[in-house]
Formats: sequence, C-alpha cells, structure tokens
Amino acid sequence: MAIRFEDIKEHIGSRVIWGDRTELFTPEAAQAIRAKVEERTVLVFPEVHLSDEEQLAITEAMGEKVRLTARNNVQSTDQDVYQVTLDEKINPQPEYVLGTFFWHMDGITVDMPPPFATLLSCRIAPDKGGETEFASTYAAYEGLSEEEKQALEGLTAVHSVRASLSPIADAIPEKHREKVLGIGLVKEHPLVWTHESGRKSMVIGTTADHIVGMEVPAGRAMLIRLQEWAAQPAFSLRHKWTKGDFVIWDNTGAMHRAIPYDKSTGRMMHRTSIAGTEAVAA
Repeated sequence: MAIRFEDIKEHIGSRVIWGDRTELFTPEAAQAIRAKVEERTVLVFPEVHLSDEEQLAITEAMGEKVRLTARNNVQSTDQDVYQVTLDEKINPQPEYVLGTFFWHMDGITVDMPPPFATLLSCRIAPDKGGETEFASTYAAYEGLSEEEKQALEGLTAVHSVRASLSPIADAIPEKHREKVLGIGLVKEHPLVWTHESGRKSMVIGTTADHIVGMEVPAGRAMLIRLQEWAAQPAFSLRHKWTKGDFVIWDNTGAMHRAIPYDKSTGRMMHRTSIAGTEAVAA
C-alpha cells in the first residue's frame, strides 16, 4: 500500500500522503486510515478534492455511515452528506452551526452510541476565519497527574442541547428560541470514558452542563478547566482550510470547534459520519 502518514504534532494529527489517488479507495487503505485515526485522532488529506460519492465511499469503507443532518437544511445534494453552511438558502435556521464555534463532540446528546468519526471536506474555503480546531481528550487525560485522574473517576456529567447552545441563546430569535433549545435528549455520561481498547478519554465540551452530585458552580468550573486543559497547544491542532482539503477525526476522543467566520465568506463544508460501536462507559 502506497499511502503513508506524517505526524503534524507530537500528540495529535497526521498528514496523509499518497501517490495515485485511487490508493485512497482500497480496503487496505480504509483499514490503515481507521487505525491511524484511532492512533493520532486527526488525519488531514490536503487538497484531495473528493466528490460526495468518493467521500461516502471512504466513509462506508471505514464503517457504517450514520446520518447526523439538520432537519432544517434545504439540500439538493445527497442527504447522507450534510452541508455545513450559514447560507440561509440552504440553512434557514443557523443556530446549530453557530453553536459549533464552541468546543463540542458530535452526537453526545442523541440516543445512540456517539459517532466514531466525523469526515469533513472543504468545498468553499473562507478568506477569513473558519479554521477548525481539534483537541485530543485522549492526550489530555493521559497528561493529567495521577491525583487528577483519581479525582475524575466515578464522576458523571449531564449533557444537553440547551447547554451546548447556551453561549448563543441570546442570538436565537425569540419566536423559536425555546423550540431550538429544547431539541434533543438530556444524557448522563461518565466524565472519563474507558474504551473497549482500554484507553481512556474525557467526555467534555459545551454539551456538558453540570456534574452529578456537585454544586453547580464547582461542577461547571471543573468542566471549563478540563476544556481549557484539553485545548492547550500540546494537545490541540488548528487546521486552516484550503478548497479540497479533507479531514477525518476520532469523535470519541476529541473535541472540535470552528473559528468564527462571517456568512459572507460562503464557507461550505460537506460532512459525513461513521457510526459508533460502543456506548460511553466508565
């Protein structure tokens, strides 16, 4: 197999290098890519210029695809490929995209295992802002002291859509604010996820509202400190998009967020997701 990987930073991120583009679509490549995503959290394919059909082919070769699309989008494209955009002709209700300006993990408040991976391709790159940042919650957990790890054991956080959108709640039109904030389940997850592999990561981000059994101010302060710890340069990576870039990340071991951008930039991303195979477990 001719594809190879170059590490971007010590604890997170690899760049995928290939010769013949067809090498990306073989079963051997899918297996190697999935293994590298699990190892390095984020993979970057520079300027590969995938079509929707090719992105879906890679998605399905790596695992079962799962549809995590906004019900409000008006798309002429394949519904298994979600268009991430602030273009009001496609996305007349942009609150969920605006909510991605804050650290989060996908699918944490839905009634199924969180998606294993998210796959994002850049169709229109913004000229200002719009980069995507990733923070490894595997590396962040591993970087804690033993005393800090022990303090997190057994703790459970409560997650909700309302919490994830609280930073932009005042910007949601009042006529449908409660409807938007009320969507989704309220889920409890262990703060520390012990994966079937034996590795541990943290389940954190803006969906996490408070910690069961702790005073709300103290619990929220802890959640913010953990976000800040995971987002430090040693454990995080910022990707500046160029048209045609394609990125895959391990959603079960990373937070991500978009750097704010104006809708006038036309930023357009196409997203697919790979179903998770394990529920969050302590």
